[in-house]
Amino acid sequence: MISLKNKVSVITGGCSGIGKAIATKFAAAGSQVHILDKNVDNALFLVNEIADTGGKVEIHQCDVSIQKDVIKVMQKISVLHPIDILVNNAGISHVGNLENTSEENMDLLYSVNIKGVYNCMYAAIGEIVKNGGGVILNMASVASSIGISDRFAYSMTKGAVLTMTYSVAKDYVDKGIRCNCISPARIHTPFVEGFIKKNYPGKEKEMFEALSATQPIGRMGEPEEVASLALFLCSDEASFITGTDYPLDGGFIKLHG
Repeated sequence: MISLKNKVSVITGGCSGIGKAIATKFAAAGSQVHILDKNVDNALFLVNEIADTGGKVEIHQCDVSIQKDVIKVMQKISVLHPIDILVNNAGISHVGNLENTSEENMDLLYSVNIKGVYNCMYAAIGEIVKNGGGVILNMASVASSIGISDRFAYSMTKGAVLTMTYSVAKDYVDKGIRCNCISPARIHTPFVEGFIKKNYPGKEKEMFEALSATQPIGRMGEPEEVASLALFLCSDEASFITGTDYPLDGGFIKLHG
């Protein structure tokens, strides 16, 4: 079993979906996990759920788009124990082409998906360097690499995540920091369920099957599958890997169309 024993991990957007799966898997692997999330409604349930399996997690309410708040939380964590791993998972989506994307839409997507990733890396990088190195893992998307209909703003932000990953990997390789990203295709999360329910009432089953079929492998991915890849990339088993994007897409990028 891959171990993160004695490693301290910071995971953004870790209270639900993919982030929750990553936090749970990292805690099970022995990491002391710190979650940064704007919405902490189910925080107590998650803390108890992880504690029941012997894991350790602390949850910090934080909006990653506000730099001073991110710096404050990162400093609080690093005073207690040096940060070894940062997983930038927090993000929001948007459906729309260029004409359907308002300035407000663009500003919101930018503030969370780009500035939020920047804020967290900016706030943590000095501590990770001081600690002698570590790992940064960013959550990109298949939309970082190929055109997807009606995802104009979202694709823009995830393209930025991809290139920020490459830049940080190159600039900090000599400081002992590895930086990679994962590019998931459609993953079966509460967001997907909510999107289908809101936009296709009464046709949930048919739409779920239609969206699943857009992956060549014939189904959506599961959050736990993303978490398994994240665990490997953040572990010492992946010590020779940096500056790399990992599609987790059921063949979407290479086989689509």
